[in-house]
Amino acid sequence: MAARSLWAVQRPVQRLLGSSAATTGRAWLNPFSTATQRTAGEDCSSEDPSDELVPSLAERALRVKAVKLEKEVQDLTVRYQRAVADSENIRRQTQRCVEDAKIFGIQSFCKDLVEVADILEKTTECISGEAEPGDQKLTLEKVFRGLSLLEAKLKSVFAKHGLEKMTPIGDNYDPHEHELICHVPAGVGVQPGTVALVRQDGYKLQGRIIRLARVEVAVESQRRL
Repeated sequence: MAARSLWAVQRPVQRLLGSSAATTGRAWLNPFSTATQRTAGEDCSSEDPSDELVPSLAERALRVKAVKLEKEVQDLTVRYQRAVADSENIRRQTQRCVEDAKIFGIQSFCKDLVEVADILEKTTECISGEAEPGDQKLTLEKVFRGLSLLEAKLKSVFAKHGLEKMTPIGDNYDPHEHELICHVPAGVGVQPGTVALVRQDGYKLQGRIIRLARVEVAVESQRRL
């Protein structure tokens, strides 16, 4: 009886020891447990997210910069187009102003000449209406008064607009202001190389020559031996 009881006690203990030994053996045969594999897997894959994040951040920065540059290019293009359009409008306006100045630049001068034409017309009407057929003296007096009035009016118009008549008698010959017609012998009181006679008066407009004076120039006479 005692031997059976002892055997009954030892058998469960052996089973318990055997199961723990098997467990220990399996743990020794499989050193890479699930936790160990999980930790190793996490360590191996821990570098992948950082490697994927760096290119994505760089690409995002490049995209932002590209969008910004594209917007700047569009703004500069719009400004350039506006500048070209403005310059073209200014060019057209300037050309129009120049053409208007060419057309209407002498408007004031023509207006003053119209007054001269009025005086000439009234003088002609007065002479033809009041003069008697046999009274030539009265007619000539009216013509003279009308012409004198016209001359005075023309001189005032010329002076108003800077139109100056040149009468260079006695002046030195200047090819920029005078047109030489011929040479004449120098006489008493006339120096060689000076203007002896004016065939046609010249004119200056605001100091610029618009018509040369046609002149005869005195030269020293040659003496016969």
